[in-house]
Amino acid sequence: MDPTTGRLAGQGLIESSLEDPVAVTRRLLAVQAQDLRGARLAVRARLAPSVTDPGASMVDRALDDRSLVVGWLNRGTLHLVPAEDYRWLAALTSPRLFTSNRTRLKQEGVSPGQAEKAVQIIRKTLADGPATRAELKAILERADIPVAGQAMMHILYLASLRGHILRGPMVGKEQAFVLTDDWLGKPEPVDVEKALAELARRYLASHGPATDRDLAKWAGINLGQARKGLEAISPELVQEGGMVDLAARDRPRGPAPVRLLGNFDPILHGWESREWIIPGERERTVVTVNGLFRPTIFDGRRVTGVWRLASGEIELHPFGDQPAKVTAALEKEIEAVRNYLAR
Repeated sequence: MDPTTGRLAGQGLIESSLEDPVAVTRRLLAVQAQDLRGARLAVRARLAPSVTDPGASMVDRALDDRSLVVGWLNRGTLHLVPAEDYRWLAALTSPRLFTSNRTRLKQEGVSPGQAEKAVQIIRKTLADGPATRAELKAILERADIPVAGQAMMHILYLASLRGHILRGPMVGKEQAFVLTDDWLGKPEPVDVEKALAELARRYLASHGPATDRDLAKWAGINLGQARKGLEAISPELVQEGGMVDLAARDRPRGPAPVRLLGNFDPILHGWESREWIIPGERERTVVTVNGLFRPTIFDGRRVTGVWRLASGEIELHPFGDQPAKVTAALEKEIEAVRNYLAR
């Protein structure tokens, strides 16, 4: 099997049997979720055809019942993960993020003492139940904590890195913050070596074939840690053209259906290079000047354009002419995506 087919199969984009948001997220392990609509669309694209009348509210219900949570993980970005995987992923990926967090807090005018006070206020507030970012911001403002600009985000980031808070249930259209221990229960010790092995195994299940550098970049860990995780599961691996993959992984061969993928879709973030999925210089139109990722058109093999939702209408912007069968499939996709987001 060629690397592209293997990766798309691992991603759940070929012959998916994944029947709910938890199954999809468990397969992918971590889905970038600073834009929750993008995460909802990532789930949609990977649901099995047998799932009838899927809707974005499926993801919200999993957040409400504590099956899924969102926290700052991996590369220091918000990720949607299965609740049972949150703590060990945080244990592996949080330590490297403290330095940049301290730097950003200083740049935003938040002193170490103010940051400490803010974290304690947040913990005390959330002890009474979930609260939205706006509610927490108002409380910190009254306590004379700087919250303008990006200060509030980096204060919440610090509380998350320390393991105190995560994003849990939906409150209206916002995702509220909760105390981690209240939401997930008391933590158990994390065996780092076992966690690295699990990380390598789960990464390859959804991203293989890949290299140690691909794993390191995706998880936001150092190359030594990536290699240690892969070495721990070496009996389970096969070599494929300078890359490794799980020997026992299911290998459906496709074809993959045409999809409208959300912004920050997992296929854009799982490897050191995006050349395999966006050939040539096309990613320049996918990634904006400030580093945001646009929703993309996926023709079953490659990203072939971008799209946007404006005033309830989906506008397609392909890179070039699309084959007639892709154009026809996209017309159906537009309606399916619109219905999914409305449910």
